[in-house]
Amino acid sequence: MINLVPQPRVNLSRLRDIGWSLWDPIGLLGASGCFPGKWSDEANQKFADEYDGYLIFVASQLRQGEPPGQAVNYLVQVETDYIGLRESPTTRKRAEAVVAAILADDNIWTWPDEQGRFTQND
Repeated sequence: MINLVPQPRVNLSRLRDIGWSLWDPIGLLGASGCFPGKWSDEANQKFADEYDGYLIFVASQLRQGEPPGQAVNYLVQVETDYIGLRESPTTRKRAEAVVAAILADDNIWTWPDEQGRFTQND
């Protein structure tokens, strides 16, 4: 019998906190954004998942040992190629800040309990 080791899940709330506060390439939130408040505000729930796929990919790649520079390059490419924005003086700095924050956050990953269950707030 093969004993599978349960894999962690990304703590999406923490990842969104990082992405929305440090990256937000479209500029949806904040003082200069279209919408006031935080991603978690009820009025902003319609687009709270806007960057999830990109951020989850970056977090997963970093967890698997991808060099931080490659993760930064990916976020820059997302912003300039996929989203279609011009690279600005802040593009790389924001991507570097996101990667550094993900790497520094000890609670970005949640682990299942002994029965393989995750808590409701993950």
